[in-house]
Amino acid sequence: MTIELDELLKIAVEKGASDVHLKAGIVPVMRRHGKLRPIAQSLPTLTGELIEKLVQNLMSERQYEDYKIKKEMDLGYGIRGLGRFRINVFRQRGTSRIVIRNIPHVVPQLKDLFLPPVVQKIANYERGLVLLTGATGSGKSTTIAAIIDYINRHKNRHILTIEDPIEFLIRDRKSIITQRELGVDAIDFPTALRSSLRQDPDIIFIGEMRDRNTIETALTAAETGHLVLSTLHTLDTHESVNRILSVFSETQQSQVRLQLGSVLRAIMCQRLATRIDGSGFVPAVEVMINNARVREMIENPGRTKEIPKAIEEGKVTFGMQSFDQSLFELVSNELISYEEALRLTDNNEDFAVRFGGINQFDENERDRWRNNIKYQKKVSNAWDELSEVELEESGSSPPPPPKKTRKS
Repeated sequence: MTIELDELLKIAVEKGASDVHLKAGIVPVMRRHGKLRPIAQSLPTLTGELIEKLVQNLMSERQYEDYKIKKEMDLGYGIRGLGRFRINVFRQRGTSRIVIRNIPHVVPQLKDLFLPPVVQKIANYERGLVLLTGATGSGKSTTIAAIIDYINRHKNRHILTIEDPIEFLIRDRKSIITQRELGVDAIDFPTALRSSLRQDPDIIFIGEMRDRNTIETALTAAETGHLVLSTLHTLDTHESVNRILSVFSETQQSQVRLQLGSVLRAIMCQRLATRIDGSGFVPAVEVMINNARVREMIENPGRTKEIPKAIEEGKVTFGMQSFDQSLFELVSNELISYEEALRLTDNNEDFAVRFGGINQFDENERDRWRNNIKYQKKVSNAWDELSEVELEESGSSPPPPPKKTRKS
């Protein structure tokens, strides 16, 4: 029995799937509301031969030859009347494996994503480097698309994107949009980025800063008066600064610190929390704005570790916020539960102290609370299913924060 990919994706989309997994030895599987389940029990078990045939149909001859060498490939795929999909093909245990992400066909708007107000201010920057970071599947592509859409609706600019692959198709509004896809319109990020400087862009979006050449060219583009947007797979803003520096040798890092301190405008790091009403996800966003204080911390190796403190203290004046501050606000506004905040914070006890006004823990309560929660982070692959963090607890529900004890 054969399987038509388009028909399979149609069934999956109709059932609300965010992702589809095709693997030899099992039936086609979808992710819906963060859970993996068969698309339909009536579908046949996949074979390695069938998956390989699907792979060949997805790729040109040149792409397939390249895939056989590299063992993995990203592809964009569209079905008229249904939508666009991001496909990752890779090898595992001697066979091909396919993971397909459903991309919303409507470009999201900033006002619909529950992002902090400072993001709109960032979208109005005219020049410099802006980074959006987070784990795979944390919604970076969606937020970047919303920022580009905002600029497109409000400004007369040439926006040039270099993507692998193109996800959201953005049509011209007030701006001219140029979208280039690796493997189709460009060879690689560094080459396409260098060429973009001769293509009269005002704003350049680089899908991902993967290597030193791309980072160097991005810094140069930002220095020459362009607004450069890009992404990194890092978990917080402080780590993002260190990640950029780490690709350079120790002898180069001093100069790169000065360059980064000069051109960096903002870093946003995103995680998604399940809404308390179960209707989807809402982003918890850490935001760092590069003011004079932060710039000094970037340029001075001994002070870079102070960036998290500067972020927390810059909330009122500059609109910065830490993850904990973002989570606190989401809980206070009843968008997410307290338990969900615990699942996303980096420091559970510290968050419990802040949120509950706890000054002193009863030691027995502390131990019970620590031992009762095990964390297992899982990443899903679309805005509606972006970053599910499963909470496994020994009881039927997550425990409350430890109670305050009175001193005798």
